[in-house]
Amino acid sequence: MIDLEINPQIVGNLDPSDPVLRREQASQINSAALLSRSLKNMFPDVTDIRERRRLLRLLSVGARSEIRNFIYENPASIGTTQSINLLASDDIDQLVKGNINRDIPESDRRIKDLEIAWLDKLTAEDRVTLGFHEPFVTSGDSREPELAGVWGAVVGSTLTLFVTILFAFPVGLLASIYLEEFAPKNRITDFIDANINNLAAVPSIVFGLLGLAFFLGVLGLPRSAPLVGGLTLALMSLPTIIITSRTAIKAVPNSVKEAAIGIGASPMQVVFHHVIPNALSGIMTGAIIGVARALGETAPLLMIGMVAFVVDIPNNVTDAATALPVQIFLWADSPERAFIEKTSAAIMVLLILLIGLNALAVWLRNRFENSSAIVSSAEKLQVIQ
Repeated sequence: MIDLEINPQIVGNLDPSDPVLRREQASQINSAALLSRSLKNMFPDVTDIRERRRLLRLLSVGARSEIRNFIYENPASIGTTQSINLLASDDIDQLVKGNINRDIPESDRRIKDLEIAWLDKLTAEDRVTLGFHEPFVTSGDSREPELAGVWGAVVGSTLTLFVTILFAFPVGLLASIYLEEFAPKNRITDFIDANINNLAAVPSIVFGLLGLAFFLGVLGLPRSAPLVGGLTLALMSLPTIIITSRTAIKAVPNSVKEAAIGIGASPMQVVFHHVIPNALSGIMTGAIIGVARALGETAPLLMIGMVAFVVDIPNNVTDAATALPVQIFLWADSPERAFIEKTSAAIMVLLILLIGLNALAVWLRNRFENSSAIVSSAEKLQVIQ
C-alpha cells in the first residue's frame, strides 16, 4: 500500500459525465510520474536517480495501469492523497513468501540489500500484505508472473469444448444408432467396427497431426483458434462416444423393443421413442467422459498452434486462443520462479473443471436412469392394458 498523491497538474481533468471519454482521458495519465512522486515522498532519503529507478522495481509494471483504473473509477480523488494497494513485483512477492533466501550473499540473489531494506521499512509500516490475487481469475496471460491470469485459457477451453460437443455428440450418436440398429451385419460393418475400436486407442498427437494437415493445410481455417481445436478434439472424442453409445443402446432390453413393435411402432419410433430414452443415461455419461478427456489433452492443441502466446480474451471460436492444458505447459516451462505458483493454481482450476464434468456425468446418469425406469413402467402398463 502506498500513499498516492494524485496531482491535478499531472492528471488533468476527467469528464465525469461521459465514461467513454473519461476512459480515454484516464489512459493518457502519466501514472509513472504520479508513482515516482509518491515514492519520493515516502522515501525522501533516496536521491540517486539509479536508486529511484530501483525503488520503482518494488512494484509491478502493472501498478501503472492500476493507478489509471483507480483514477478512472474515482475522479473525485484528483487533488487528494489516497492510500491504495498496488501489486508488488514478482521478485518482491517471492521474497515475502520466503522463496528467496535473504541470508545468502547479495551477488547470488536477484533482490539487493537496498531493496530488502526498503521492503522491511514498508513491512514495519504495515504496508505489505498477502491476499487473493484477483487478476489471476480475471485476466489473460502475461510475460510478468504477477499479471498473468488464467481467464483467457478458461474461455479458450470453454469455446473449444463447445465446438467439440457441437460436432462430436450428434455425429457420434447418429453413427452409433445406425451401426447398432440399422446397419446390415456384413464385412463392411465389421471393418468399420474394428477401425472405430482401433481409433479409440490411437495416440492423441496423431489427431493433432490430422487437424494440422486437414483443417489448417486443406481447409485453411485460422491457426490457434478454438474452432480448429474443437474440431480436432471432436475427431479424437468420436470413437469413445460411438463405443459408449453403442454399449448403452445394446444394453436396452429386447422386451422394450418387442413391446413397442407389438403396439404398432415403426422401426424409427422404436429407436427414437423407446430405445434412446432408455439408453440416454449411458449415452450422456459416455459423451461427458469423452469431452472431459478432451479437456485435458495438450498434444493435439500444440500441433494446431494453440501454444501461441495469447494475451487477449477470445470473443468467438475464430479468435486466437489458448487452452488450460497448454497454458499449464507454457507456465511450467517458464524460467521465472513465480510461475510455479501460477502453474499449481492453473492445475487446480483444471482439476475443478474435470471434477465438475465428471460430477455432471454422474448426475445425468442418475437422473436419466430414474426417468428411464418411469418410462419403462409406463410402457409395461400400456402393454398389459
